[in-house]
Amino acid sequence: MRVVALGTGALALLLASACASSGTEKGAQGSRQDVAVNVSPGNGAAQVAPELPVTVGAVNGSLRSVSVRTTSGNAPVEGVLSADRTQWRSKRAMAPGETYKITAVAVGPGGTKQVTSEFSTLKATKLFAVDKILPNKDITGLTVGIGMPIMLTFDQPITDRVSVERNLMVQASKPVEGAWHWFDDKSISFRPKQWWPAHTKVKLIAHLAGVRGGPGMYGGQDYVREFEIGRAQISHADTTSHQMTVRRDGDVIRTVPLSAGQGGAWRYFTTNGIHLAMSREDVTVMTSPDAGPGSPGYYSQTVYDTVRISDTGEYVHGAPWSVGSQGNSNVSHGCINISPSNAKWFKETTLIGDPIIVSGSPRQLDPGNGWGHWQEPWQQWLRWSGLRSGFTTEALTGHDRTTGVPASESKKKVTS
Repeated sequence: MRVVALGTGALALLLASACASSGTEKGAQGSRQDVAVNVSPGNGAAQVAPELPVTVGAVNGSLRSVSVRTTSGNAPVEGVLSADRTQWRSKRAMAPGETYKITAVAVGPGGTKQVTSEFSTLKATKLFAVDKILPNKDITGLTVGIGMPIMLTFDQPITDRVSVERNLMVQASKPVEGAWHWFDDKSISFRPKQWWPAHTKVKLIAHLAGVRGGPGMYGGQDYVREFEIGRAQISHADTTSHQMTVRRDGDVIRTVPLSAGQGGAWRYFTTNGIHLAMSREDVTVMTSPDAGPGSPGYYSQTVYDTVRISDTGEYVHGAPWSVGSQGNSNVSHGCINISPSNAKWFKETTLIGDPIIVSGSPRQLDPGNGWGHWQEPWQQWLRWSGLRSGFTTEALTGHDRTTGVPASESKKKVTS
């Protein structure tokens, strides 16, 4: 047997190493700490603003589960869990005037910890709702043109525009860059930076239940609207050549002779710019906007096969009395006159939201006249966003993330 002698220095090093190893193991056992769970709002909190988020955090461990729901048993509040499972945050506003219970379970080296907490939210002094959403089935149909904006009208003035705007989600089967734009304190519209791509499916999800619209005022419910963009049809009416060219998916499908506003008085010029088809009517009675019966300039005339393009009485319509002028001169009071046969064809081939672009007139279409949304350059459009920025639409999903059920089955789906 061979005995290896260790020098005094080597032996000391070996003992030191052994001591260090033993000390590290003992220290690791002694440093183990119990898991802790922190929640906000805290237990017993009252008058909590509904727009404040619920947060749950784990210390010395990770979150196994988090449940936040009203004590009356409503659907649980959705939240987002961090990748390391140490932080949870609610995704949307609470309902006003409710009591919520938080139940959180965390696990760690020190074991399992469960925490429960209750808090109550501030009661609303007033609720706001959406009076109208466009597109809709009855007014526009649910297949619309490539220029169609999404338009919401509220029943109360909105002062917290940022809060409302950031809770309006737009999903699309073909992503587009777009932005919301406030026209006044009750009206907000979304349009893409450029035309919608043809045959795009679109869904609006307005997460407004519990969202602050102003001091003490909160949204009463959520809204969902689904629609589809049709083929790409754009009409260009040139008031100097007296021709309207209609293109579909890039190809010219018809050139129509026209007679536009005769001018003289400013109100008799057809407005120049990007109009949208706002309605299609079989019969329309047109009267003078500034002269009553018996007054000079008064007229009342029944016209057929009309497409409205502004709020100031401008239409593309059949005008058998001006056929001789169509294609060579402007004689109308501001409408675009075309022949009866062309008018019928145009009405039947137009979708609400189709762009109708007028050029050659000195009178510009005001962006607030009808659906003159495309009159504003993109940077100008962004200036009237509460967030002052655009965004890319989310991918279209088959479910309303507000309720976790298909939108067609959502109890909060609006019918206006």
